[in-house]
Amino acid sequence: MYLKTLQLRHFRNYKEQQVEFTAPKTILVGNNAQGKSNLLEAVELLATLRSHRTFRDRDLIQEGEEFAQIRASLKREIGISTLNLILRRNGRRTANLNGENLRRQMDFLGILNAVQFSSLDLELVRGGPEGRRHWLDTLLIQLEPIYAHILQQYNQVLRQRNAFLKRHVEALHATSLQSELAVWDAQLAIAGTRVIRRRERAIKRLAPIAKMWHANISGSTEILQVKYAPNVPLEQNQPEKVQQAFLEKLQQRAIAELHQGTTLVGPHRDEVELTINNTPARQYGSQGQQRTLVLALKLAELQLIEEVVGEPPLLLLDDVLAELDLSRQNQLLDTIQDRFQTLITTTHLGSFDSQWLNSSQIIYVQTGEISLENTVMQRQEEDKNHIANWRF
Repeated sequence: MYLKTLQLRHFRNYKEQQVEFTAPKTILVGNNAQGKSNLLEAVELLATLRSHRTFRDRDLIQEGEEFAQIRASLKREIGISTLNLILRRNGRRTANLNGENLRRQMDFLGILNAVQFSSLDLELVRGGPEGRRHWLDTLLIQLEPIYAHILQQYNQVLRQRNAFLKRHVEALHATSLQSELAVWDAQLAIAGTRVIRRRERAIKRLAPIAKMWHANISGSTEILQVKYAPNVPLEQNQPEKVQQAFLEKLQQRAIAELHQGTTLVGPHRDEVELTINNTPARQYGSQGQQRTLVLALKLAELQLIEEVVGEPPLLLLDDVLAELDLSRQNQLLDTIQDRFQTLITTTHLGSFDSQWLNSSQIIYVQTGEISLENTVMQRQEEDKNHIANWRF
């Protein structure tokens, strides 16, 4: 798949900009806080309807405006698609595909596929389980777009059950409470089972690919294991078995839940365990080794999406080359070649060899404006000459 054009209107710090992509690799150059990451974030939203930087649409809309618009044309083997996403301050969205407003946002997913790799992804290893769950869910949305609806259903039941528990936090022995709670338990178990089974299936497919990439990058000196550790025991991936285990654990924790006023059982408490040589990765070795692990996960994501979708996804690299040493940079850049359309942000071009630069489209970004010429450097040079002339 190939992203041909991207238009932004009132998005982040972009008032109105259009980019036409003319090469398989595009390097976005500019100082920090100019809008490079915002452009990649817009592509990420078209792919997953999610941002890894915020959960609120109002954060994505330019100050003083009521809406933001992201529009793109995408070439795939089946033809060219036009995607149009409108975000509003009140949280309502309009997703439009090929000129037609979609009743279900789920139908917008799976048109554009992308893997995002940013410096924030190092938190996959160092951070808490919530970040790893979010990463896995974002991957699953692209592998199986209906998963977005499944996850939404689960989260809705979870919110309603939590609200019920909060309202009755003191009433521990009411018989009527138990029967009403049983209704929520059944709904939670059904919705949660759908989440658990798909998460387990995705990790089973991803783990061996990540292990292979990690061995390649580390020179086979380290063994990576990626394991799904569900909060509900998962002995067999069969709906009835998982639901039964879910309900049994809910019954075991019922008193504790009523005491605390919150749901203590379910996939919202899952973990994805990352180990190197049988040692938890967050406790293992240097930052360099943790970066190797994250790089292996991202390369595995690319490969898995390509296998499932049948076409290479886009790769969005947000200021990660500076985080990787030379050998890891080379491993990443060698893997990309022209196989994946790649958008890379950087503050300078020194990380790239001449071959890469010659085969890449270079775009300069300054305060939400995009140009094909380095106007920033030109202005700086003009300022220097002006000061020099004034002095002498």
